[in-house]
Amino acid sequence: MEDWKEYKYTELASLIGGGTPKTTEASYWNGNIPWLSVKDFCGNSKYVYKTEKHITELGLRNSSTKLLHRGDIIISARGTVGEIAMLPYDMAFNQSCFGIRANVNVINNHYLYYLTKTKVRELQNSSHGSVFDTITKDTFENINCYIPNINEQIKIAAILSSLDDKIELNRRINGNLEQQAQTLFNHYFIERPDLLGKYKISNLTGIANYLNGLAMQKFRPQIEENGIPVLKIKELGQGYTDASSDICSENIADGYKVHNGDVIFSWSGTLMVKIWCGGLCGLNQHLFKVSSEIYPKWFYYFWTKHHLNKFIRIAQDKAVTMGHIKRNDLEASEILIPQMDILAKLDAIISPLFSQIIEMKCENRNLAAIRDILLPQLMSGKLKINDLNR
Repeated sequence: MEDWKEYKYTELASLIGGGTPKTTEASYWNGNIPWLSVKDFCGNSKYVYKTEKHITELGLRNSSTKLLHRGDIIISARGTVGEIAMLPYDMAFNQSCFGIRANVNVINNHYLYYLTKTKVRELQNSSHGSVFDTITKDTFENINCYIPNINEQIKIAAILSSLDDKIELNRRINGNLEQQAQTLFNHYFIERPDLLGKYKISNLTGIANYLNGLAMQKFRPQIEENGIPVLKIKELGQGYTDASSDICSENIADGYKVHNGDVIFSWSGTLMVKIWCGGLCGLNQHLFKVSSEIYPKWFYYFWTKHHLNKFIRIAQDKAVTMGHIKRNDLEASEILIPQMDILAKLDAIISPLFSQIIEMKCENRNLAAIRDILLPQLMSGKLKINDLNR
């Protein structure tokens, strides 16, 4: 690392504070400018493309925030500290985040993105706050960085970016595949059930088994047992387990083990239905593993998803601390079952789409694992570009 130089983080980048319009006036909102907040970050994705809210030019002018540009970086600074993304186009952002703009005379912006990722734990350890974890501009003053010359930075960033770009491409393809499958399901079962011919009416528990998870704190790993990660609502939402995930015994009953491709339904707190592809883990309480020995995966996945908005309303109506639904809500959710020959014809079209979705989700998990192994090695100089070319 003889050609690497030491800098303070604040010598490498400018930090830009977010803000919020001083009023909730309607003319400030629903404009054409994306308004980014922490909830819009896409977990393991390098880029953030969509925001829940948009503001108008008037709203931006009457805000303390600035407009971030394509290639700028954003990091969450309050509450959940250290979520990080790069912007594919201009966005405004709220006060829970910092914008980061590279000093291009010293550092490549893609390299800065990956460098910042390696500093997240250090930033989190320096956070403070009595209610919410918080980092300030001063937090970055104490972060020291060793970086190579610009040409080497570009080469390192290109290797890591190639993995992130493939992950993003797979994610977009998966979005298109699921949209195709969803469109087919809606067409036949929601919009034009007459095309099914004769069908019978049943409910969700009539087509699938909804297995509730275990209170995994009662199933800790035994001595000399490695254990497996616990799948909770947090992990389901982000699509993967991490170092903060709980661990349970690997000797739990097979039915409570979650494998790639399993359909998981969170019935309490944050209600959602997901196809899990984050590797082997144990099913925690408040989650259903949905399965069937008779009906195809897409069939009970889309029917469960079809009733999700209703379930969310039910949970909100009864929420005191954490809203939820009950098994009788599943039993009251009507579905249509076509004759098996019709179902087989639809299955021949939709199941291959689902198989591709699961395959690409698993590929993304493997690509992310490779990236996460290479990231600290390349960014510390322990692994040289030439070593990868051998």
